[in-house]
Amino acid sequence: MGTLLVLAGVGCASSAGGDRPAHATRLTRSFFVNPDGQAAQQVREWIAEGRQSEAQTMRRIASQPIATWFTGASDVRAQVAALTRHASASGQSALLVAYDIPGRDCGNYSAGGATSASAYRSWISQFAAGIEDRYATVILEPDAVPQMLSHCLSAAAVSEREKLLRFASGTLEARANVTVYLDAGNPGWINPPSALLGPLRRAGIGRVDGFSLNVSNFYTNTETINYGERLAHALGGGAGAHFVIDTGRNGNGPDRSGHDGPAWCNPPGRALGTRPTTSTGVALLDAYLWIKPPGTSDGSCRPGEPRAGQWWPQYALGLING
Repeated sequence: MGTLLVLAGVGCASSAGGDRPAHATRLTRSFFVNPDGQAAQQVREWIAEGRQSEAQTMRRIASQPIATWFTGASDVRAQVAALTRHASASGQSALLVAYDIPGRDCGNYSAGGATSASAYRSWISQFAAGIEDRYATVILEPDAVPQMLSHCLSAAAVSEREKLLRFASGTLEARANVTVYLDAGNPGWINPPSALLGPLRRAGIGRVDGFSLNVSNFYTNTETINYGERLAHALGGGAGAHFVIDTGRNGNGPDRSGHDGPAWCNPPGRALGTRPTTSTGVALLDAYLWIKPPGTSDGSCRPGEPRAGQWWPQYALGLING
């Protein structure tokens, strides 16, 4: 099981959105290392094939707590319940990603999501119900907020998304032992970060524990911390002004070489970043987390690359050896 020690930190005095008083950060349990995660399954497969050296290498990913993504299954309540029960039985907290917003990814490589606003409300309610009173941290809808500023959604779709995220924020945060981080993109997307204030507030940032950054991206810790602190300062401190960073693939920073293909999509030459921990040394940074599972594809951006979300062991090995 995982060895990540998750410590408690104290929030500031004021509220970022006025919805909820400041509180002590509730990351109080170690995160669950899923023995059925993709990397762990790969280790077992390679051992069975006699590929001991590769299996040992893959353990560098399999041994870490990595987020489990939920993307619209009709039995989401049962799936979330099974994972959180497993984590709870070990005295640990589950790390989850809710990723089913209508119009997801603006129709790009991760297109999909709930078919209507009512379908999404039902889905997120079932997601939350699956957690019950168990401990979990939820990364809420990667990219959904910054996409509202990216001109890929109509004004009506933006308004609906804000309402749905506010509903999701409140529904998840109402669970006694759930910690929620509403995604805010990455340092290379929306600048200045203060441009996110309106969308974040309307999406319920004042109801949750903070925001997530760098999910599925590659920006360095230094770049991302600077961006996060600027955004937290713009929020005014308090509830919602803490953040977490996805460091699963940012060990070599972003691809600035101009390789063929998008810099955010399976760029070559990347590496694992800081292992999951809450010993960050940064007051507003609650944790470094592996949110995007290292070794899953960003999309079929170049010939022969797997579709978005598909396990890709060769890319995983590249990250380990990077």
